[in-house]
Amino acid sequence: MSPISAIYVRMPNWIGDVCMSLPSLEAVLGTGIPVVVCARGWARDLLAGYELAGFVEMKGRWREDRAAVHAFRKKAGHAHPRGLLLPDSLSSAMVFAFGGIPSAGYRDDGRSLILRWPMPKPVPTPHAVESWYHLTLQALRRWGCPTPPPKPSPSLGLRLTERHREEAHQALNMAGLQAGDFVLVAPTATGLHKGRVKVWPHFDALVRSLQASSQTVVMCPPPSEVEAARKNAPTAICLSPLKLGAFATLTQLAGLVICNDSGVSHLAAAAGAQQITLFGVTQRERTGPWSTRATCLGSATAWPSLDEVEGHASALLQVQT
Repeated sequence: MSPISAIYVRMPNWIGDVCMSLPSLEAVLGTGIPVVVCARGWARDLLAGYELAGFVEMKGRWREDRAAVHAFRKKAGHAHPRGLLLPDSLSSAMVFAFGGIPSAGYRDDGRSLILRWPMPKPVPTPHAVESWYHLTLQALRRWGCPTPPPKPSPSLGLRLTERHREEAHQALNMAGLQAGDFVLVAPTATGLHKGRVKVWPHFDALVRSLQASSQTVVMCPPPSEVEAARKNAPTAICLSPLKLGAFATLTQLAGLVICNDSGVSHLAAAAGAQQITLFGVTQRERTGPWSTRATCLGSATAWPSLDEVEGHASALLQVQT
C-alpha cells in the first residue's frame, strides 16, 4: 500500500460544529501526515493557529467544491490522499469522491456506496464532540495511522494566534475596557429549532440588572445580527464586529460570557472562557458547550428564569474577583 500523501478533512458548515470538531482535527494533525482542511471561508481565520498543509474554501455548491478540491489535490501532488467527512451530507461525499479522494464518513443520506470506508454511527447517540471524534478514531485505525487517546480531551483547545489577541485587545482599547472587567453577552441566535426561537427572552432585564450592580456589559454581534442584538439588549455597549479568532479571544478576556446555545457558546468553550449558556429548545446533552468552565442552565423544554441566571452570574463574577 502506498503511503498516505495527505488527509483532507471536510469540516462542518456551522461555527459551533467546527468548534466541536477541533479534537478530531487535533487527532488528524497528530498523525504527522499533511492535513488539508475543506471548510467554509470564515473558518480560515478561526483555524489560523493550526499548521495545515492547505485550506480549500467550500461554497456549498458541490460541482464548484469538487472542482476546487480536485484542483488543489492536483497542484499539491497528493497522489494517495484520504478523506475524512465530518458532515453527514451526500453532497460532501460527492465532492471528495469525484475530486479523487477516497473517504471515510458515517453512513447517512444514502451515501454509503460512494464512501470507501462507511462507518456506523455509535449507539446511543453521544455528544457531537464524541461522535466526530469516534469517527476520526475509527478512520485512522482503518488507515493504519497513529491513533490518539480513545476519548477526546475535556477542553476544545482552540489555538489562538498573536494576531487574534492583538485584534481583541485593540477592540477593548477603543472601547476603553480592560480585560476581565466586563461581562460579554450574546443576546441573539440565528434561525429556529423545530419552529421555536433559540433566544432567551430576558436579556434586556439581565443586562440592566448587571449594570445596576456596577458591571460593564458589552456585546459584539456579527453585522447581520447587530439590529437584533440592539433590540434584545439596548443598554449594552455594542463593539464593532470582529473576525472569529479575535471574537473567541474576546470571550477569553471577559470576566463572564452569557449566551444562548449558539455559535458564541461554542467559541467561548473553544477559547476556555468562563461562561453561562442558556437552553430552552435544544438538548445540551448533544450540543452543549464542551468545557469544564461552562455552566448550563435550562433544558430542551424550559428556559431558566431571570432570577436563576442572575444568581449564577453573581456567584461566578464574585469568584472572578
